[in-house]
Amino acid sequence: MGKQVLYIEMDNCIGCRSCLAACTQCGGHDNRNRNYVLDVDPFINRQTIPLMCFHCVNPACARSCPAQAIQIADNGAVLSALVEKCIGCQNCTIACPYGIPKFDEEQNLMYKCDLCYDRTKEGIPPMCASVCPTNTLQWIEEAELEEKRAQIPLANGKWTASHDPDVLEGETNVKISLPGILQGKQKLF
Repeated sequence: MGKQVLYIEMDNCIGCRSCLAACTQCGGHDNRNRNYVLDVDPFINRQTIPLMCFHCVNPACARSCPAQAIQIADNGAVLSALVEKCIGCQNCTIACPYGIPKFDEEQNLMYKCDLCYDRTKEGIPPMCASVCPTNTLQWIEEAELEEKRAQIPLANGKWTASHDPDVLEGETNVKISLPGILQGKQKLF
């Protein structure tokens, strides 16, 4: 089995929020939701998109942590802050370009999507992907991702900037296909 990644096909999202409910049930999440489902433009349409940590290869949250409380697992998952190391400075929440890390003031601790590391390290899909009824969230092998990428029409036979996976913070371990409503046509990052 090849390396697996979380692939988000945002056009499929129906806003059911099953992913949010499942997230609270993942081991070690303490019944806390670590993801978001956003309404794109509620006054115009009902398009929603799931948003979770992109698990950047060179994450700004980890780079900004003076206590080195944010670790990166073997499978690329950027983990929540370690309780014993987190000093509650919130640098990670400010540094993340996507606004993903959440801060628990009571516990003085940052938490975020950890790609259900207890599951994904064993090849089991993260909770959000395991319950998604529309296949918006998919746990797929990189080879399948390449097949999806090959199906996207290219401009003049070349990848455009909108197809470049580095358009985000940099290289990420979560890949997305933006909704057509946002881009005029489907784009894969």
